[in-house]
Amino acid sequence: MGIYFNPTNESFTQAKNSMIYVDKTELLEQLNLRLSTENKCIAVSHARRFGKSHAAGMIDAYYSLGCDSSNLFDNTKIAANADYKKYMNKYNVIHLDISSFWDDFKDNLVEKIKEYIIDDFKKSFNDEIDYSKKFSVILMSVYKKNNYSICNHY
Repeated sequence: MGIYFNPTNESFTQAKNSMIYVDKTELLEQLNLRLSTENKCIAVSHARRFGKSHAAGMIDAYYSLGCDSSNLFDNTKIAANADYKKYMNKYNVIHLDISSFWDDFKDNLVEKIKEYIIDDFKKSFNDEIDYSKKFSVILMSVYKKNNYSICNHY
Protein backbone atom coordinates (compact mmCIF):
# COMPACT_ATOMS: atom_id res chain seq x y z
CA MET A 1 0.00 0.00 0.00
CA GLY A 2 1.72 3.15 1.19
CA ILE A 3 5.23 3.91 2.22
CA TYR A 4 4.30 4.88 5.80
CA PHE A 5 0.76 3.54 6.14
CA ASN A 6 0.36 -0.23 5.82
CA PRO A 7 3.82 -0.91 4.37
CA THR A 8 4.64 -4.04 2.40
CA ASN A 9 6.76 -6.97 3.58
CA GLU A 10 9.61 -6.16 1.18
CA SER A 11 12.10 -5.18 3.90
CA PHE A 12 11.63 -8.40 5.88
CA THR A 13 11.60 -10.51 2.71
CA GLN A 14 15.02 -9.12 1.79
CA ALA A 15 16.35 -9.72 5.29
CA LYS A 16 15.02 -13.27 5.39
CA ASN A 17 16.49 -14.08 1.97
CA SER A 18 19.93 -12.78 2.96
CA MET A 19 22.84 -15.16 3.41
CA ILE A 20 23.06 -14.18 7.07
CA TYR A 21 19.64 -14.16 8.70
CA VAL A 22 18.97 -14.45 12.43
CA ASP A 23 15.42 -15.48 13.28
CA LYS A 24 14.05 -13.03 15.84
CA THR A 25 10.38 -13.79 15.20
CA GLU A 26 9.82 -14.82 18.81
CA LEU A 27 9.60 -11.08 19.47
CA LEU A 28 6.22 -11.24 17.71
CA GLU A 29 4.91 -13.63 20.37
CA GLN A 30 5.70 -11.01 23.01
CA LEU A 31 4.01 -8.29 20.97
CA ASN A 32 0.94 -10.47 20.43
CA LEU A 33 0.57 -10.77 24.22
CA ARG A 34 0.23 -6.97 24.39
CA LEU A 35 -2.54 -6.65 21.81
CA SER A 36 -5.84 -5.55 23.32
CA THR A 37 -4.11 -4.45 26.52
CA GLU A 38 -3.12 -1.06 27.90
CA ASN A 39 0.50 -1.91 27.01
CA LYS A 40 -0.06 -2.18 23.26
CA CYS A 41 1.85 0.97 22.23
CA ILE A 42 5.51 0.23 21.74
CA ALA A 43 8.42 2.38 20.65
CA VAL A 44 11.41 0.51 19.24
CA SER A 45 14.53 2.45 20.21
CA HIS A 46 18.14 1.44 20.78
CA ALA A 47 21.56 2.77 20.02
CA ARG A 48 22.71 2.58 16.42
CA ARG A 49 23.33 -0.81 14.83
CA PHE A 50 21.13 -2.83 17.21
CA GLY A 51 18.65 -4.17 14.64
CA LYS A 52 15.80 -1.65 14.88
CA SER A 53 15.24 -1.61 11.12
CA HIS A 54 15.25 -5.40 10.97
CA ALA A 55 12.75 -5.63 13.84
CA ALA A 56 10.54 -2.91 12.35
CA GLY A 57 10.54 -4.62 8.93
CA MET A 58 9.55 -7.90 10.59
CA ILE A 59 6.78 -6.19 12.56
CA ASP A 60 5.51 -4.51 9.37
CA ALA A 61 5.50 -7.79 7.48
CA TYR A 62 3.66 -9.61 10.26
CA TYR A 63 0.95 -7.09 11.16
CA SER A 64 0.44 -4.81 8.13
CA LEU A 65 -2.75 -4.93 6.11
CA GLY A 66 -0.61 -3.73 3.19
CA CYS A 67 0.75 -7.18 2.36
CA ASP A 68 0.18 -10.92 2.42
CA SER A 69 2.83 -12.63 4.53
CA SER A 70 1.08 -15.99 4.85
CA ASN A 71 4.09 -17.95 3.55
CA LEU A 72 6.87 -15.58 4.60
CA PHE A 73 6.86 -16.70 8.23
CA ASP A 74 6.78 -20.44 7.49
CA ASN A 75 9.89 -22.12 8.91
CA THR A 76 10.46 -19.38 11.49
CA LYS A 77 10.25 -19.62 15.27
CA ILE A 78 6.88 -17.82 15.40
CA ALA A 79 5.38 -20.54 13.18
CA ALA A 80 5.63 -22.98 16.10
CA ASN A 81 3.06 -20.90 17.97
CA ALA A 82 -0.46 -22.24 17.40
CA ASP A 83 -1.93 -18.72 17.10
CA TYR A 84 0.74 -17.18 14.90
CA LYS A 85 -1.53 -16.64 11.89
CA LYS A 86 -4.31 -15.22 14.10
CA TYR A 87 -2.73 -11.74 14.06
CA MET A 88 -0.93 -11.85 10.72
CA ASN A 89 -1.74 -8.97 8.32
CA LYS A 90 -4.76 -7.87 10.35
CA TYR A 91 -3.75 -4.37 11.48
CA ASN A 92 -3.16 -0.89 10.16
CA VAL A 93 0.50 -0.08 10.64
CA ILE A 94 2.24 3.27 10.52
CA HIS A 95 5.97 2.83 9.99
CA LEU A 96 8.14 5.84 10.77
CA ASP A 97 11.91 6.02 10.51
CA ILE A 98 12.68 9.43 11.99
CA SER A 99 16.21 9.38 10.59
CA SER A 100 14.77 9.48 7.07
CA PHE A 101 13.09 12.81 7.90
CA TRP A 102 15.73 14.37 10.11
CA ASP A 103 18.23 15.74 7.57
CA ASP A 104 15.66 17.39 5.33
CA PHE A 105 12.99 18.46 7.81
CA LYS A 106 14.60 19.24 11.20
CA ASP A 107 12.76 22.54 11.57
CA ASN A 108 9.28 21.15 10.89
CA LEU A 109 9.76 17.44 11.56
CA VAL A 110 6.37 16.71 13.13
CA GLU A 111 4.44 18.60 10.47
CA LYS A 112 6.28 16.79 7.66
CA ILE A 113 5.61 13.40 9.23
CA LYS A 114 1.91 14.23 9.50
CA GLU A 115 1.89 15.43 5.89
CA TYR A 116 3.46 12.21 4.57
CA ILE A 117 1.13 9.99 6.60
CA ILE A 118 -1.92 11.93 5.44
CA ASP A 119 -0.72 11.55 1.83
CA ASP A 120 -0.70 7.77 2.37
CA PHE A 121 -4.16 7.92 3.97
CA LYS A 122 -5.46 9.77 0.90
CA LYS A 123 -4.18 6.97 -1.34
CA SER A 124 -6.08 4.44 0.76
CA PHE A 125 -9.25 6.36 1.66
CA ASN A 126 -9.55 9.12 -0.97
CA ASP A 127 -12.16 11.61 0.26
CA GLU A 128 -13.74 9.26 2.81
CA ILE A 129 -11.98 11.12 5.65
CA ASP A 130 -12.00 14.82 6.50
CA TYR A 131 -8.29 15.74 6.31
CA SER A 132 -8.90 19.31 7.51
CA LYS A 133 -9.32 18.05 11.09
CA LYS A 134 -6.59 17.74 13.72
CA PHE A 135 -4.20 14.84 13.15
CA SER A 136 -5.50 12.95 16.20
CA VAL A 137 -9.04 13.15 14.78
CA ILE A 138 -7.81 11.88 11.41
CA LEU A 139 -6.12 8.92 13.14
CA MET A 140 -9.34 8.15 15.01
CA SER A 141 -11.27 8.31 11.72
CA VAL A 142 -8.94 5.75 10.19
CA TYR A 143 -9.33 3.57 13.27
CA LYS A 144 -13.13 3.76 13.12
CA LYS A 145 -13.18 3.26 9.36
CA ASN A 146 -11.41 -0.07 9.53
CA ASN A 147 -12.22 -1.00 13.12
CA TYR A 148 -8.58 -2.05 13.54
CA SER A 149 -5.87 -0.83 15.86
CA ILE A 150 -3.13 1.38 14.51
CA CYS A 151 0.32 0.18 15.51
CA ASN A 152 3.08 2.80 15.57
CA HIS A 153 6.76 2.03 15.01
CA TYR A 154 9.51 4.53 15.63
